[in-house]
Amino acid sequence: MRFLMLSVAALGLMACEPAVPDSAAGVVDTGRGVGFGDYESYDAQREAQLNGTAPATGPATVPGPVDVEATPLDAGTPAAPAPSVVRNSEGISGENDFDAVAAERDIEADAALIAQNRAQYTLIAPTDLPKRPGSDAPNIVEYALRTDNPVGTSLYKRSSFRADVKYAKACAAFASSDLAQEAFLAQGGPQKDRKGMDPDGDGFACDWNPGPFRAARGG
Repeated sequence: MRFLMLSVAALGLMACEPAVPDSAAGVVDTGRGVGFGDYESYDAQREAQLNGTAPATGPATVPGPVDVEATPLDAGTPAAPAPSVVRNSEGISGENDFDAVAAERDIEADAALIAQNRAQYTLIAPTDLPKRPGSDAPNIVEYALRTDNPVGTSLYKRSSFRADVKYAKACAAFASSDLAQEAFLAQGGPQKDRKGMDPDGDGFACDWNPGPFRAARGG
């Protein structure tokens, strides 16, 4: 009697236990687990999800053939925007970057933008150097560009009497050679050198050099 009761209890427990997939037979309870009849179906669905061609849930589906004639590639494509200047992430023009421009517009649009820019060109004729506001001092930049003799080439007659002493004393009164040259020109230079600031007579006082201004002009 006891053996019979134990047997009945064991059978009841076995009936309550969920079905275990039979991996050898490829059978699984469709009400539990991954929800596919076999692993191949699950693997196909998983691959489709990774490729973005199937929904996240549900059995895998195979898409049918696409009718190219019925669904043209350009259907619903918005019109290309008007050509604009290509800029990088910092907002700086990237028009000199061929790859960046090619990614934004085709050759025809690029040619149209170039023609548009050329139509807006404005040529500005060069003018004389303006006077500095609030100052009547001679313009040493204008003087440098107006002259062409090298430094040290004597053009004006100078007195040699105590030339070194006068030169040292006069130039020591200025904080820079530019200020010395302005004062030299304001006091009658380069023709006259009342304080001995230009002992070699080249027209440049206290070692002032017009070279940087000439170089900036391109000569």
